Amino acid sequence: MDEQQRKHAVYTTQQVRELDRIAIEVFKLPGYLLMTRAAQAAFDLAGKHWPEAQSVCVICGAGNNAGDGYVFARLALATGWQVNVQTVVDSGKLGGDAQQAYLDYIAADGKVAAFEPDQSLPDCDLIVDALLGTGLQREVTGLFQQAIEQINTHSADVLAMDIPSGLHADTGQACGIAVAADLTVTFIAMKQGLLTGQARQYTGEIQLAGLDIPDEAFTGVPTDQHIISQAAIKAALKPRLRHAHKGQHGHSLLIGGTAGMSGAIQLAGAAALRCGSGLVSIATHPAHAAWLNLNRPELMVHAIASADPVQQLRSLPDKKTALGIGPGLGKDAWAQQLLLLALDTGLPLVIDADALNLLAGMNRRQDNWILTPHPAEAARLLVCSTANIEADRVKAARTLQQRFGGVCVLKGAGTLIASKQGVAFCTSGNPGMASGGMGDVLTGIITALLAQGLDNMTAAHIGVQIHAEAADQAAMQGGERGLLASDVIGQLRSQVNP
Repeated sequence: MDEQQRKHAVYTTQQVRELDRIAIEVFKLPGYLLMTRAAQAAFDLAGKHWPEAQSVCVICGAGNNAGDGYVFARLALATGWQVNVQTVVDSGKLGGDAQQAYLDYIAADGKVAAFEPDQSLPDCDLIVDALLGTGLQREVTGLFQQAIEQINTHSADVLAMDIPSGLHADTGQACGIAVAADLTVTFIAMKQGLLTGQARQYTGEIQLAGLDIPDEAFTGVPTDQHIISQAAIKAALKPRLRHAHKGQHGHSLLIGGTAGMSGAIQLAGAAALRCGSGLVSIATHPAHAAWLNLNRPELMVHAIASADPVQQLRSLPDKKTALGIGPGLGKDAWAQQLLLLALDTGLPLVIDADALNLLAGMNRRQDNWILTPHPAEAARLLVCSTANIEADRVKAARTLQQRFGGVCVLKGAGTLIASKQGVAFCTSGNPGMASGGMGDVLTGIITALLAQGLDNMTAAHIGVQIHAEAADQAAMQGGERGLLASDVIGQLRSQVNP
């Protein structure tokens, strides 16, 4: 595994523990050496992010996370910083490398005070969170909870060592409460819980410090999870031939838009055009078919009447290269008949919105589709609650893919794409995307990429990523609040021409 692959690889907590064990037992790297490297990396990054900082308050718990904090405090002391260390655990109860880190800090004339919940943390430029590491499995209570509350209400910026204390390293959910960090420096490898669920509320910027563990250590701990990279977009969306014509770039068919729901399918169609589909056809309700393309004349619109929708639609899949169904589809008999026909076309499929809700009532599994549920739709598909989905998004995405086949895109903060090959994480996107029509745009994007010949997994990966990056670009121009799906469409053209 080269440096770039390591940078984008994602691991479970158990896998990172195994990497740590291999580094120590097989490659004979002392645990205290790794702890020192971790603290040095965090201290160096603190200097880059807060070059004016001269004072730090380090809040320590127990175990190796506390050890990281004590080494950080010693390094800061040696650099001339004003250092205040507070601990929620009696330092006499420390063991192993953490105890050595504590003793070395004391030997350097460092001072430690017990955390007092009824006293405010001291004024400082930076707080270092070294309370709880990646092993947390239960709700945070007692002094740890009180310490986190004080960290979160303090005016200083916060650096989290390895993971914000209170955040579950596998699920990305807060265990009752979690430190809201401005910078998280995570060690050895990227943990999946830093990238999805509630994690973005707590991690701030994430930096990975590999601690110079040999590449060979990673060969013994394979992972099928990765972060989608810009390199993947460039590899998939190569420049077009100078003599290209529209017939070489696919024909997308988008089905949806029941009476009163024209906006959703129109957004999907516009997104497909902006992502390079040579032709885009829309099959929709007659109530608005005549004027749906008035402001987007490049769309070809077909009215599908309720009287005999199957017969009217049957000829449309001819010469189309990909099909997306669901935006504004509804759940009546008209919608059900169109979905059944779409499922049997043999075309690469994107199933979204109401089509997913209808699919939840069917016993169907296919390999030629991409399902794009948000958490509530995923819950209907798996017959559970939305809370169950959000409690472990990685598990939910994998379960959806195993049960329904194909590729599953579980939307939300830290969107996940699950396929037979594993799970991909999207680390772009912003809260402004929590508005109507964003999912319809994604349907159009992925359908267009399928129409242009990308396989299902690649189309899902690239589609999710450019959707999120277009939203980030749009948010930079006017802010997150009030971001519209049509604003994102306006940024797609630059994203598909990397």
